[in-house]
Amino acid sequence: MTKTSPFRYFKTSPEIIRLAVMMYVRFPLSLRNVEDLLHERGIDVSHETVRYWWNRFGPMFASEIRRKRVQRLRAYSKWKWHVDELFVKINGKRHYLWRAVDHEGEVLEAVVTKRRNKRAALKFLRKLMKRHGLAEEIVTDRFASYRAALRELGATEKQLTGRWLNNRV
Repeated sequence: MTKTSPFRYFKTSPEIIRLAVMMYVRFPLSLRNVEDLLHERGIDVSHETVRYWWNRFGPMFASEIRRKRVQRLRAYSKWKWHVDELFVKINGKRHYLWRAVDHEGEVLEAVVTKRRNKRAALKFLRKLMKRHGLAEEIVTDRFASYRAALRELGATEKQLTGRWLNNRV
């Protein structure tokens, strides 16, 4: 079974489509600015075409970038997560927003739960580990639910707690 190209029905080359979408996403440009920059390079496309390409290929490019970034960070020896939870009100009711940030400050995962207990922490950590693998260090506050959830996952030796350690989140 051969893998078909997502660009197969387009007359424009994949390199030009990738360039247009990445210019629009990476820099604070409007669609018309991207059209003008491409026109200066001798590529004649309308801003509506760039918008169509962005809607069609943007999520694919974003997932490629995310996948490559995660692979690069997994190879890096300082793979560290900062995990924390905070209180938020949704429709007047208290909920808990669980967040994980990597050592560079990139948000890895966010989950909203109604309860703040071991089960909620376990749900959050499982989702995080399913998507990003196991970190070398998990920096948390001294909330007991983290320790209980990490004990169940078999990763208690990865946990770091301290008063001033978890300031990334």
